[in-house]
Amino acid sequence: MSSKNRLSLFALVRGTRGQALVELALILPVLLLLVFGIIEFGRVFHGYLVVTQAAREGARVGVVGGTDEEIGATVEGVAASLDASRLEINIDPPEGMRVRGDALCVEVNYSVPLVVPLIAELVPNPFPLRAAATMRVE
Repeated sequence: MSSKNRLSLFALVRGTRGQALVELALILPVLLLLVFGIIEFGRVFHGYLVVTQAAREGARVGVVGGTDEEIGATVEGVAASLDASRLEINIDPPEGMRVRGDALCVEVNYSVPLVVPLIAELVPNPFPLRAAATMRVE
């Protein structure tokens, strides 16, 4: 290899030394937003699954003769992984008005607080979740 070829190869390597750093600086924010978006979606989806299961379990307790307090305790027990202060339970009809064969609806509302600021600007914060289960009173 001649000295001229060595110099041009060295100049090529030397000129691209900061290129990787610039590329990283350009793509890192997009990559981080994508990763944190996936994490936030997972948190919201987890809340949705728990709220849905809690509504089903609460309705099941109610249709087999459970009181409103037992329904509430069941819902809170199933949703133990969520913040209980954000949990809202609506039971229709109330305990004294349930008749065999009628429908009992247990509705559970929950709001998931978002932690990533940019995502919180795109969707409502806290993100509202609602699940309702309706079963026939036995």
